Amino acid sequence: MSTAPDTASASAAAPDPKGGGEEARKLPLFALLALSTAVFITSLTETLPAGLLPSMSQDLGVSESATGQTVTVYAIGTALTAIPLTAATAGWQRKKLLLTAMAGFAIANTVTAVSSVYELTMVARFVAGVAAGLAWALLAGYARRLAPVHLQGKAMAIAMAGIPVALSLGVPAGTFLGEWLGWRAAFLSMTGLTVALLVWIFAGVPDFPGQARGERPKLLRTLTIPGVSPVLFVTLVFVLAHTILYAYIATYLKDLGLGGHTGLILLVFGAASLASIWIVGAQINRRLRGLTVGGALLVAVASLLLAVLSDTTALVYVAAVLWGLGWGGVPTLLQTAVGDAGGESADAAQAMLVTLWNVAMAGGGIVGGILLDTLGSESFPWAVVLLLLPVIAVVLYARKAGFPAHRASEEKTAEAEAGTETEAKAGVPAV
Repeated sequence: MSTAPDTASASAAAPDPKGGGEEARKLPLFALLALSTAVFITSLTETLPAGLLPSMSQDLGVSESATGQTVTVYAIGTALTAIPLTAATAGWQRKKLLLTAMAGFAIANTVTAVSSVYELTMVARFVAGVAAGLAWALLAGYARRLAPVHLQGKAMAIAMAGIPVALSLGVPAGTFLGEWLGWRAAFLSMTGLTVALLVWIFAGVPDFPGQARGERPKLLRTLTIPGVSPVLFVTLVFVLAHTILYAYIATYLKDLGLGGHTGLILLVFGAASLASIWIVGAQINRRLRGLTVGGALLVAVASLLLAVLSDTTALVYVAAVLWGLGWGGVPTLLQTAVGDAGGESADAAQAMLVTLWNVAMAGGGIVGGILLDTLGSESFPWAVVLLLLPVIAVVLYARKAGFPAHRASEEKTAEAEAGTETEAKAGVPAV
């Protein structure tokens, strides 16, 4: 999950697109792909235990519900530190901060890979969550500052592509690697990738200054802006619902007798998530509200299938497809909705969203563990359905602010296109 509370002027660091130079027409792909890899590592480190839970549990000598708290403690680390660490390090050089955050991942994943002590593993996961709090606080803003103003949206899309890649390829690949060489090899491979990324960032990513004190975002007043609170509520409850099932998916499938299918089912889920991201990217300007409702309904239907028809293997795969189609575009939808609602305070709203996102992930790990120990894994899909009912109700209710039927940016885009046509007719070259 990402946020962009880095509010230093992007335009001050980016080339002027009207300068006519070649630099103004190109994105710095080498640097942006480094940021995308950082996003990939951050996202995959968070979710990797989901596919490795049974083997991790056996090696650490604790229950699977206790092992599931490795996801919880990571999210707690991020939730507790994202806002205060963002404020504390706002004046740091951006490259130094990014290198520090990624070094934290290298250390935490190495300790996780070699630890045989549950308590030490939990400390390492918490440290990884703290590193994520630093990383998420700067990655989207860093991407904006790397690009000329007219290409900043594309720059952010490239950087944030690490999320769906981690979801669609990283978790299944980590699961397959864990089944083949053991779960420790999966975490050690993350360390190797992070070390390579540190060299990449050092050699190929430009530096930018931190923020002046007067530029730092005011967070609490953002809650009073119409539309922000409904989006934050939907974020909290939707992510909680998703995490209850996703954090324990390996255990859930094992209890269904499908433990050997875990990697393939996660791959199917991830592929459907990629398709969802493409659909959302193409339609979000016109149908943000409808896509959000549709996503929640698809996840609810998938959960109902798992609740009542999970004895049919083919329908479990169908549920994975529906789940991926419903969930894949949710991060984009919620970030866009809170950014639209926040207006000039969009960065502060994003910082609050990422904090609540991780609170929800922590809550999902805790609630899922309680459900597993008390009612069994078969209770997970029902919990998801119940939680999604208020999500759908709030999205439908917040039609004026939060999830409007028509986005303001749609009108601005139409005006910009009309302006471009007028300039073309007048002989002014488009940029």
